[in-house]
Amino acid sequence: MNRIQICVSVSCVAIAYSLLFGIAKGDVFGKDQPITLILLDITPMLPVLDGVVMELQDCALPLLREVIPTDKEEVAFKDLDAAILVGSMPRREGMERKDLLKANVAIFKSQGAALEKYAKKTVKVLVVGNPANTNCLIAAKSAPSIPKENFSCLTRLDHNRARSQVAMRCGVPATQVKNVIIWGNHSSTQYPDVHHCKVNMAGSDLACFDVVKDDDWLKGAFISTVQQRGAAVIAARKLSSAMSAAKAICDHMRDIWSGTPEGEFVSMGVYSSSNSYGVAEDLIYSFPVHIKDKQWKIVDGLAINDFSRGKMDATAAELVEERDTAVTFLSA
Repeated sequence: MNRIQICVSVSCVAIAYSLLFGIAKGDVFGKDQPITLILLDITPMLPVLDGVVMELQDCALPLLREVIPTDKEEVAFKDLDAAILVGSMPRREGMERKDLLKANVAIFKSQGAALEKYAKKTVKVLVVGNPANTNCLIAAKSAPSIPKENFSCLTRLDHNRARSQVAMRCGVPATQVKNVIIWGNHSSTQYPDVHHCKVNMAGSDLACFDVVKDDDWLKGAFISTVQQRGAAVIAARKLSSAMSAAKAICDHMRDIWSGTPEGEFVSMGVYSSSNSYGVAEDLIYSFPVHIKDKQWKIVDGLAINDFSRGKMDATAAELVEERDTAVTFLSA
């Protein structure tokens, strides 16, 4: 089997460090798929990157044929099959949101342009670095000859969090909970929706609301817990989510490569063009999707009640504002 090339940036941050082993041992792209890993980071981190390369070599993994550390986008993105863009400018104390957007537009404009110039046109690009939805949109706009459908941002961590909260409440493994939805932005405005969620109890798929039997919790504390989970982890660990984020990245990319099970959908931030839910065009917005043959399709026809509509519109409004601010920096 021909090997595939996967780039991870920025490879020295905790999420990427947790992620690399899962990719290298075959959890993402297949148990028989040889890979080359390209690790992209900023120049001052190259000595640290050498240590990461040594660790990957010392794992003696049969599918990992080559590891290439680099600080050059033209090396990192050459002939890529998949790019996982982990690094972004974090918000610093005293930094206004527009300053954060401006800094990240510069990063993702550059990476998008490099993907345009060097990567395969079939490359699948996952943006993780926050603000992930808008960073993903900027990267996609900066790579006009790569289909917009090849770009997505990570809301699988939020999806997994929602699934786990329901599972714990029902006293079942998370594998028995399916079809939760994350709508919108990977931010505190996201809407975790369980109106179409099924919980398997004693072999039967039952509606989440019927199993939980606590509408106030499902419409209140459940939503806020998922929305604020990242902040809660930081408050407890004094560090951001790394293990769970890496697992979510693996889940997201594995589903792109291998597809979703029949009758199940997952949440991904994808291009909003021609969606059936009234979400504004030209956004990267999290929808429920089916995936087959490496192509995602938004799940159409789900009933949306007034409660859900209000929350879906609120997170869309935030994304429109982010987009409009970011686009002003794109031509600078």
